[in-house]
Amino acid sequence: MNDSRPQPSDIPSDATVPKVVVSRISLYLRELQRLQAAGQQTISSGQLGTLLGFSDAQVRKDLGFFGQFGYPGVGYRCDELIRAMRDILGTNQPWPVVMLGVGNLGQALLGYRGFGRQNFSIEAAFDADPAKVGQTIQGIRIRHVDELADVVRTKGIRLGMIVVPAERAQEAADRLVAAGIEGVVNFAPVTLALPPHVQIVAVDLAIELEQLSFAVTSKLAKTFGEPPP
Repeated sequence: MNDSRPQPSDIPSDATVPKVVVSRISLYLRELQRLQAAGQQTISSGQLGTLLGFSDAQVRKDLGFFGQFGYPGVGYRCDELIRAMRDILGTNQPWPVVMLGVGNLGQALLGYRGFGRQNFSIEAAFDADPAKVGQTIQGIRIRHVDELADVVRTKGIRLGMIVVPAERAQEAADRLVAAGIEGVVNFAPVTLALPPHVQIVAVDLAIELEQLSFAVTSKLAKTFGEPPP
């Protein structure tokens, strides 16, 4: 039986794939991994879409950006589609990550086991607070931020996380860029200025809650025929 995975040369660049499609690929991957762990071997686009609230046409369209998948009369084989999505997302290889900022949120992230399941590992954590430097949290020794560049170079790390207060975030970003980091996840509630060759993803939990409150308010307004407050 032929492998359904696209070859790396067939995977389009990020410039041709909408970000929302990439986000849905991550959702598909999580659901497929859950199903595989439960013993399910195959799934149709309709079943996958129903589980996540999408249409079967949307699932097929999203996957169509990256190649042809599935088998007539069978649907998708979970193990093959999982491997294909890992190829697409680049998580078919280990990704070491550095973290700047080891406050309450940073310490919680150090203990998050979900990173490892997707081939990410926080290899080093840094802080400028002398009270934190030298501590070991979740098995990781906290280093002084001045050691960042040496660690990034020695371990060949390309991804970084910013978990510092908003007023220190740009400084942290500049340090990561100077150290050679190519991709940044920013948890600080501020917009950062980064050079074009550095990719960034912003995670603002307050914005996510605002989106949720909008959805709930809009739903209530439609139900009762009243304008949102």
